[in-house]
Amino acid sequence: MSSREDILNSIRLNRPQLERPLPAVPLFDDTPPPSLLAAFKESLERMGGLYLDPPASGDALAPVRAKIANAKVVCSTLPEIAGNRNIAEVQTSQELADVDFAIVRASFAVAETGSILLSEADLRVNAVAYLAQHLIALVDPDDIVINLHHAYRRPEFRNRRYAAFHTGPSATADIEGVLIHGAQGVRSLSVLPVPHFTGR
Repeated sequence: MSSREDILNSIRLNRPQLERPLPAVPLFDDTPPPSLLAAFKESLERMGGLYLDPPASGDALAPVRAKIANAKVVCSTLPEIAGNRNIAEVQTSQELADVDFAIVRASFAVAETGSILLSEADLRVNAVAYLAQHLIALVDPDDIVINLHHAYRRPEFRNRRYAAFHTGPSATADIEGVLIHGAQGVRSLSVLPVPHFTGR
């Protein structure tokens, strides 16, 4: 038995044997917005993210294809869009350091904060969401929840090993208030609302 297990077993054996019910936590969803998608768009843009309007007809992924048209290195985790850096062949995070655009599908989005949740199942290699210059995420409009209280009830927090909320691009400001995007992560986060494709 490892020292870690020794410590944890000691804690389990010596903790107070009290049965106390957990407090009821409200979901704070009494007044939902008329449209979760519209609320998500507003919050995303307020946090510096870019909302890609889906086309009325034709290629649903046209806004993504337009953004990556002149990119040198594109890494996509989606079968619908081919990149020239195959995520399945990436062995180390360093191999993603020169990625211009990473394209992923988010597990879900949060209307209140304009956030998307990305897990290891969405990213394949977690570092792609931080090392790429620009991140494009697809999200199913049916997978937008009203707030973080609903978000933490999602199954991703129980059945995934890694889960991180992304809200807008990386941003930092110095003492004089000069805002810089991309100093510790992506320079832009674009989100396209599009349903899951058939066969995915």
